[in-house]
Amino acid sequence: MDERKRESIVAYLRRRMAEFSIEPEDVAASIAEDQRRQRAVRYRDAFGNSWDGEGAAPQWVVQATSAGQSLEHFAVNGTPAHESLRRPSIDWSYDPFAGTRLATVKSENIGAS
Repeated sequence: MDERKRESIVAYLRRRMAEFSIEPEDVAASIAEDQRRQRAVRYRDAFGNSWDGEGAAPQWVVQATSAGQSLEHFAVNGTPAHESLRRPSIDWSYDPFAGTRLATVKSENIGAS
């Protein structure tokens, strides 16, 4: 973004903030509160519903666990159990022997020659 556009946007925001009596400290406090709330989230589903794990479980958690889903599946900081059991995948796209005879020789034929 060029400097002139940036200054124009800043001036517009300052006018709107003055119009609604919003101070920069109010904006900073709101951002800090949002960040605090985001860190407190322990469980989140695909629809963006979240829960901090305290108090009664919200309806979306009750429905999911009643349907057989584990609570750890929705953990934000943890890895779901089924993902940790998977073997790491191998990227064969950089295989230097791909397409050569070495890539197609069977292992029992290697010691026979």
